[in-house]
Amino acid sequence: MKKHISKFQYLTQDHPILSHAQLADLACSGGADWVQLRLKGRSKEELRKLALETKAVCQKHGARLIINDHVSLAAEIGADGVHLGKTDMSVSEARIILGPSAIIGATANTEEDVEQILQTSADYMGLGPYRFTLTKENLSPVLGLEGIEALARKYASLLPIIAIGGIRPEDAESILMTGLHGFAVSSSINLSVDPIAAASKFLFAVHQRSTQTTP
Repeated sequence: MKKHISKFQYLTQDHPILSHAQLADLACSGGADWVQLRLKGRSKEELRKLALETKAVCQKHGARLIINDHVSLAAEIGADGVHLGKTDMSVSEARIILGPSAIIGATANTEEDVEQILQTSADYMGLGPYRFTLTKENLSPVLGLEGIEALARKYASLLPIIAIGGIRPEDAESILMTGLHGFAVSSSINLSVDPIAAASKFLFAVHQRSTQTTP
């Protein structure tokens, strides 16, 4: 079953003023059609409340909702899928819970990770970090453009690969030129003075690249 995997994936994060749903609304207003809700250290009740609020935003904008880590929550609220980190539930376990139609992504930091994910039923993988980022705790070694490009040459044709980690608007074109499917963005939108405009810049890069590669 071929599933649509967005080339521009937006990730929420804790913000001093705005809720996850408000951040998602701003990103979607700027053109994002894929929201990954990333919540850490919350009670089950709070997780569900925030997830339902963000789901309502996604439905308003026609965007997909991907839940980071919390597989049972994704199943409970009817999210489009989950993204699993290296220490989260396995792809095979998540697939049993969510079924064949759910979108499941997995995180890769090394070539060994990539090889392992290719043996699963994951629909895409997030590869990084591209650059140092404060969004992620216990950050793995930075891959940079060269590291991303080397893995793209070898694996990009086998599964959609999404670059992640400190990605800025000016990075988007270079990442897409490596052959990777797309990129995921968090702080560059969430911490921007104008999140809608920031999201629009990333979307423009995707459209521009699509125009260049279309015969």
